[in-house]
Amino acid sequence: MVSDPIADMLTRIRNAMQARHAKVDVPGSKLKLEIARILKEEGYVLNYKQGDEGSKRVIKIYLKYNPNNTPVISHLERESKPGRRVYVASKEIPRVLGGMGINILTTPRGVMTGRTARKEGVGGELLCSVW
Repeated sequence: MVSDPIADMLTRIRNAMQARHAKVDVPGSKLKLEIARILKEEGYVLNYKQGDEGSKRVIKIYLKYNPNNTPVISHLERESKPGRRVYVASKEIPRVLGGMGINILTTPRGVMTGRTARKEGVGGELLCSVW
């Protein structure tokens, strides 16, 4: 059993992009599905699909590359970890690369980007940073 499923998902995406795979399969959960949704909305992945392999839920994430075959995601980092949770207020949400990247947060209103959370005036747990 994995102690940090979100870090496992991010590592699988990082490894698949480094190996230039077209897609990566991740064990499914509601939180991971929301993270995949945000990555698609922000243009970091092509698509994602939820499916079943036997009795287990799986999320298939289709990776996106530039025309010169470099990954769109150059950095994917877990911020809040099981041993050190990182919570931020709406005014304290850090900007990633001056607005060029995104943060993904869990808030009382659901999973959203740092930009959306700042706009709605809600804080929460800072899950990861992407650029």
